[in-house]
Amino acid sequence: SRRLENRARAGGSFLQASVALDDVSRSANLTTVNVVPIGDNWEAALKDVRAVVADAMATPPSQAEIDRELADYDAILRNQVDTARVEAGSKQADDMVGALDIRETVTAPETSYQIFKQAVAAKMFTPDTVLASTRKIFQGTATRGLVNTRTAQADAVAKLTAALKADVRPLAEQRRRQGKISFAQLPKLGAPGKVVSREKIAELGLEKVTFANGVRLLLLANDGETGRVYLRVRFGRGYDALPATKESPAWAADVALVAGGIGKFDQGDLDRLTAGRTMGMDFDIDDDAFAFNALSSPGDYADNLKLIAAKLIAPRWDPAPVARAKAAMQAGYDGFDASPDGVLGHDLERMLRDGDPRWGTPPREAVAATTPESFKALWAPLLASGPIEVSVFGDVKADDAIKAVAESLGAIPARPATVGPVPPIRFPAHVAEPVVRMHTGPADQAAAVIAWPTGGGSADDRIRNRLDVLAQVFADRLFDRLRSQAGASYSPQVASQWPIGLPSGGRMIAIGMVAPDKVDFFLATARSIAADLASKPIDADELQRIKRPMAQRLARMASGNMFWMQRLGGAAYDPQRIEATRRLAQDFVSIGPADLQAVAAKYLRPDTDWTLKVVPKQK
Repeated sequence: SRRLENRARAGGSFLQASVALDDVSRSANLTTVNVVPIGDNWEAALKDVRAVVADAMATPPSQAEIDRELADYDAILRNQVDTARVEAGSKQADDMVGALDIRETVTAPETSYQIFKQAVAAKMFTPDTVLASTRKIFQGTATRGLVNTRTAQADAVAKLTAALKADVRPLAEQRRRQGKISFAQLPKLGAPGKVVSREKIAELGLEKVTFANGVRLLLLANDGETGRVYLRVRFGRGYDALPATKESPAWAADVALVAGGIGKFDQGDLDRLTAGRTMGMDFDIDDDAFAFNALSSPGDYADNLKLIAAKLIAPRWDPAPVARAKAAMQAGYDGFDASPDGVLGHDLERMLRDGDPRWGTPPREAVAATTPESFKALWAPLLASGPIEVSVFGDVKADDAIKAVAESLGAIPARPATVGPVPPIRFPAHVAEPVVRMHTGPADQAAAVIAWPTGGGSADDRIRNRLDVLAQVFADRLFDRLRSQAGASYSPQVASQWPIGLPSGGRMIAIGMVAPDKVDFFLATARSIAADLASKPIDADELQRIKRPMAQRLARMASGNMFWMQRLGGAAYDPQRIEATRRLAQDFVSIGPADLQAVAAKYLRPDTDWTLKVVPKQK
């Protein structure tokens, strides 16, 4: 699977491919190769993948390749041992049910780890033994092929048969040799940064640290999740920094930004660097910042921070990930209208922001126009500027964590500020009749959407909390009304979405997957509920029925570090977010019927709502 991924990264004829082994209910041993081709040329993709498999069956792997995978298995099993104390009860129950299904039993993570270490010690994993196993898993009693095409192909069976029998030896390529790489070879960061202030926020167990280069650290050291350290490095201005009046290559960042590499090292090099360690680097765009995120461990998080720091000061601009991102996006367009869900996923975010190109799926021509040069032109200055906030939450010692940040993000040069006007966030104008979109999927499926504009920002956290409760009241009433009056088990979604880092752009939204003839009923019902919530306070008993499970859910989430990291993101620069987190529980308890009526009357207005329906295209 790693060889297939490397070939895809290097510009193969497929976006991704992988090999999996499965012993279905201890009844059928299967080796499955899944291939996602680029475009419609699945025959070329299949031949390319078969060439990689043929090479694996013909030539032993190097011991370095084997050790690379063993290191990852070791890290996974060791992490399971380290975190066994906080393993979810639901996972343990699922494991037991799965074992019972195949008439086996479960064991403790420590036992699994010992079995693995004994196998390694017995030298079970050598080039010859792995070659023998490779040949075994690809020499079954039968070969079955399943091809999924966009349009019917009358000669698909003949093409598949030919592709499975074709001689792929000419397609084999020399395997890339795996050299050694260490953290010492990464771009140099500079001298450890000096701490200029430390502030403890005792109520939250939080510490705020500022370094001489301007980097700020939010530190929540605790042993609530043994062996886990959550990292987030926020920088720049997020959506505020992206072009609001024209298309940009921002859409490709999820796939191409991290995969572009660091310094002289591409993603394959970095995979080897982090082999056997609990490290990561995921990218996302927040309302008011960009962010690199990782789930690490007490022994690995310091180097993980160095990796992120190196990415910020010396990004590599490999063109291959950009080409891969384009191919993946272009491959998906034809399927966007195949279901109501697909249409919503493609269109809704941009429509709810009145066509703002920072959100949603860009048009085909914008994707086609994206080049490695335009991608770098957008992202290079964004990576190099703007304030940095580092969050380290989890199983760490405070002084060690401060030292780790000082030697990583605290050691990079001070960054220029990013200033400029905040582009306005527009909500679409009220429509008397729903906007209509068509899908090409089943004729008995449709979707209905109704949304109202609300607000945004960190100063109005009490309004945000009341809207969250109001959304749950709305959801329960809508579910009951649809079930009792429409006679169908629809499960509508209702949510309040309030962007903390933007001054506006929030909305209350209700979405229902319904039959086409129930779309108008769904919208009328939602409007009726909104009017009722705005006209009179709800019954106290109904409110308590809503708040009780919400409080339980809040308590469960608050036991994990991710909850606090999400709540406090940006708090190093915005004290309002700390205050809002401090009073969250008290404010939630204080919410009464009159509070909900007030926010419903303010925001759920019939003259501001916007509606959409996605119905089947007439054939």
